[in-house]
Parts: sequence; structure tokens; C-alpha cells
Amino acid sequence: MPAEADNLPDNLEQMAALVRELRAENAQLRSLLKGMAQQAFGNRSERASVILGDQGQLDLGDLVSTPTVAANDDEAPEDKPVIKRPRAKRGIMALPAHLERVEQVIDPQTLDCPCCAGKLHKIGEDASEALDWVPAIVRVIRTVRPRYACRNCREGVIQAPAPRRAIPGSMVTTSTLAWMATARFAWSIPLNRQLQMLAGQGAILDRALPSRWMRKIAWWLRSLYELQLAYIHAQSRIFCDGTRMPVLEKGRKRTRITQFWAHACDDGPWSGPARPAVAYIHARGRGHAEARQQLAGYRGILQVDGYGAYKALVRKGAEGIVLVFCLAHARRKFVDAYRKSPSPVAAAIIGLIGEVYAIEARVRASNAADRLAARQAETCKVMATIKTQIDDMLPRLSPKSDLAKAMRYTLNHWKGLTLFLEDGRVEVDTNTVERGMRNVAQGRKSSLFAGSEEGARTWAVLASLLQTARLNGLDPYTWLNDVLERIVNEEVMINDLHSLLAWNWRPATDRLEALAA
Repeated sequence: MPAEADNLPDNLEQMAALVRELRAENAQLRSLLKGMAQQAFGNRSERASVILGDQGQLDLGDLVSTPTVAANDDEAPEDKPVIKRPRAKRGIMALPAHLERVEQVIDPQTLDCPCCAGKLHKIGEDASEALDWVPAIVRVIRTVRPRYACRNCREGVIQAPAPRRAIPGSMVTTSTLAWMATARFAWSIPLNRQLQMLAGQGAILDRALPSRWMRKIAWWLRSLYELQLAYIHAQSRIFCDGTRMPVLEKGRKRTRITQFWAHACDDGPWSGPARPAVAYIHARGRGHAEARQQLAGYRGILQVDGYGAYKALVRKGAEGIVLVFCLAHARRKFVDAYRKSPSPVAAAIIGLIGEVYAIEARVRASNAADRLAARQAETCKVMATIKTQIDDMLPRLSPKSDLAKAMRYTLNHWKGLTLFLEDGRVEVDTNTVERGMRNVAQGRKSSLFAGSEEGARTWAVLASLLQTARLNGLDPYTWLNDVLERIVNEEVMINDLHSLLAWNWRPATDRLEALAA
């Protein structure tokens, strides 16, 4: 501990020890301050080009083509003719063909020839296209159901039944509910902001209504959500992650931190059978018991970060689960250590991990066997070099340094970090599920918290379905509007709900064409 200014030791050796202690403490505090400054003001990107400068060529997404210099560059270059190629036209082919085209013809002010005053005739035209936005139209659907009776009978009044609605007796259609849910849980526009947008159109609604409407929609879709979660758990390889979710406590003016767990699957990187899907689960806790309850009965590969609840899950008797860890999390620790205290060892390990990602980028979309062959031929050597450097350097580092902590984390998870070298289906990281967590993080940033635990469960149901629709390349509003209409109108029964899952869903026009064929 530092001594007081009036209580310094007289012994020279004690004074030297005190100076060394103060220098070490000062270096540690400077490192901590630099890390906090980086988090607050620094570049958040994890690309190696941002971290290591020129060494970023081996990082995934940072691959650059370096021009090669000819061996006989001392000879005079030959004069070769320069071929000018026409620039590709942009815009016309880029705009979707299914969008409505509104043609606007612009003629000159006069069609008389400026030379002889004769009549001009058309010899060609130039056409261009631009994307135009028409604001949403807010309208009122007035449903009229005439009653009919026979003049010769006293009974027998006939009237068409009222159309079914998601919320009986409400003032909004299913389309409006689908739009509000999509804006809230797919595009992170808070409900109160949507009310302000409607107020601008003259439609003023009570602030408490939209929350009740969202809970009702979640009630209609809960069976579909549970079916999607069961589909994810039926896969042989899934991802798991978690994030905090503040929930407003009932009767108190403060929030309680709960948890959103995310379970996801996607075999797209190796052309496997599992479609991209994510399911969020709201829970009060984030401990081992919660993870065990959610994954009860699951057998297969579970790819996660280094959170202790997953490791406790395996230690305490969860049979049939194989843990695979995330190389991106290990890399992130080396990145943080390098930013706080630049070290050639950390830079070398970050560059080697970049080589691993470069190999993965090259074999992406290949089948599992080809990916495994490339990993055995190339990636094994890179990972062995990483371990050799860590084993060689770790004993020479201070145990309290950030670089030593990053190395210990990597060694402690080494078996799970290298299982992708034995199975071509396994990914090197958990980015599949982390990308799915961005939707929750954006919604949390715009809404700050969930109004209640029931509201958090509603959030989990609707965000799961809408995010999965996005992952499968669908417009979330179009999908949700059609699914709600078919469920509410009982066009789809409970035993046929699988046809409404995002990867099985077909638009109404496609269904009619299939029936006609």
C-alpha cells in the first residue's frame, strides 16, 4: 500500500520497493483509464484494420487485394492500348420489378423545329427510374351489414355475420395491429412514438390501448412461437446467448433487471437443413437453474460464450450436451488487452485469429465435409501456433495483466474453442445468435424497459417471430398481417400451424396459383 507523505521509509531498499509498487499501480491505473476512454470515445469496431493497421489483411471482412510486382520490373513497360469500358448503368435494374411503375412523360415546350418551323417527330427517348415514397394512408373501414326479411313472413331475418377481428369490438383492424407490432418489435419504434405519428393524421388514441393490443396479438401467436422454439430445440446444433432486460416493477418507480435468453439455429453457412430461426425467452434469473430448465431434454451441440451457467449445466449432469465456445469472444479479450497496452504478442495472436477467419470466409457456403477438410489442412496449424505462443508467453507475464487474463481464458476454453476442427457443421463463433440479439438491444435502447413481466413476455413472443421472418428474407409486416388474418379467421388449424412458420409460409397469391395448378 502507498505510504503517507509524512511516513516514508528511511531504508533505501524499502524506498526502492515502494517506488516499484507505485509504478506498477500507476501503470495498472493508466491501463484501466485507457480502457475506459476507449469504451467511451474509441472506435467500437473489432476489425483488425482498426486495431492493428496494416495487419488487418487477414481479418474476416478486411481482405484486401495487394498488387503483385513483376519479377522483371526493371524492364521498360510495354505501351498497351487502354480499353475504355462503358460504365454499368445504375438504378434501372436495381429497383424491384414488382413495384408499381407510374410513367411521367416530359415533352419539350414546343414541337416546332427551331430551324424551319416544321413539325418534329419522335426518334427515340431516354428513360430513368427513381424510387418514390407515398406516405401511409390512414383510413376508416366502415362495415355495413344490411338486414333482410321477407314481407310475407314474420320470421326469417337474414344478415351476414360480422367479420372476425383479432380484438373483438376494437377500433382497429388486423392490418393496423400488424403494422404497430412490426414497427415496435421489428423496427424498434416505441408505441408512444407510433401514437404521435397517428396523432399527426388526426387519429388520437389512448396511451394504454396499444400495450393491451400487443398482448392480445401475442396471445394469438403464442402457439406458433412455441412451435418455432420446439423446432430450434429439435436441431442437432443450436446457439444460446443472453442479454439484460429491465422491467418496471408494479407499484414502484424503479426497474428490476431480468434476462432475455436467445436460442437460435442456422445451417446456412454449410448448406444444412436447419433454417435460420431465433426464439427469445424472458426469465427473471440468469443462473444455472434457468438454463437447465430451458434446455431440459435437449441433446446435441450447444454453442455459447464462456458464461458460467452453461458450463455448470454440463458439470451438473446435463447428458448429451456438448459445449462449443466462441472464438470471437476470445479474440475480443486480446483486442481489449491490445487497446489498453499495445503488445506485439497480442498483435500476433489477433493476426493469427484473423487467418482463421480468412479461411472460414473462403469455405463459407461449402458443405460440411469440404469445410472440415480445409480446417484440417490449414486451420489446425494456425490454432496450434496460437496455443504454442500462449504456452510460451503466459509464464513470463504478470498474472494480473489483461493479456495474461486473455491467455488464461483461451486456454481454459481451448477444447470447446477447437471443436470446430473436428466437425464441419460447427461455426467458429456465436455470431449467429449475437446478430439476433441486436434487435432486442435496439428495442431496449428506444424503449428503455418493459412495462411489466407480461409485457416482457409479449416482447419475447413477437420479437422472436418477426426477427425470424427477417432472417428468412421476408417483409415482417406482410408475413405478420397474413398470418394473423389466417389464424383469426380460422383458415389454419392448430395441427397445421407449421405452414405459417417463416420458412414454410407462402403468400396468398402463391397459394392460389398452387391450388389452380
